[in-house]
Amino acid sequence: MPPSSRETVIILHGLGRTAISMAWMDRALKKAGYATINTSYRFRRGSIDELAKEVVGSRMEKARRSGAKRVHFVTHSLGGILLRYFAEHHSPPENSRAVMIAPPNQGSELVDYFRELPPLHWFCGPAFGELSTDDDSAPNRLGPVDIETGVIAGERNLFPGFARHFDGPSDGIVAVERTKVAGMKDWTIVPHGHTFIMNTPTTIRQTLCFLKDGRFENEDTQSNMPS
Repeated sequence: MPPSSRETVIILHGLGRTAISMAWMDRALKKAGYATINTSYRFRRGSIDELAKEVVGSRMEKARRSGAKRVHFVTHSLGGILLRYFAEHHSPPENSRAVMIAPPNQGSELVDYFRELPPLHWFCGPAFGELSTDDDSAPNRLGPVDIETGVIAGERNLFPGFARHFDGPSDGIVAVERTKVAGMKDWTIVPHGHTFIMNTPTTIRQTLCFLKDGRFENEDTQSNMPS
């Protein structure tokens, strides 16, 4: 059964990206019958706290003004942390579902290694340094997710030089295990790297499946919900 025309999906891109990076996902969601909000945000201009208020809050208000009766979320990388922060500090919309793609829910080892480099700090802004694996980092201070959430992790590292920074498989930026978050309803792995994971057919199919049914497709070795 197709979604109601009153169902809107807010799409949140990752650090260093724009709305264009989510264009294929956006197109697939519209084809499936959802209204979408997919606009770029200035990731350099603030901390995770500041970005969450500005980025997620403004898109929530736009969805309400458009008459949306149900609001969902599809996020890539940093976008998932902005959603978690917003949902924890504000009232998340009722009956929402969220698909987080390659989120650093427990931080990233690459941030631990690179956060002091001036060029990256300039390019990525203050939010980059808040995504470390430290116990007091922004994602590790957040509690369990309140929204019905599915997480998609990638396990293809397209940056072999970074492999030594991870203890186990990763998508080249985020370790597979560090995508997990308490309270998630489902979790799956796809054979793709961080940069383009959100636009692969497998990821798009799994995203549409979770938004519709609240679970991922039960494929060989891909449905990996932890006990």
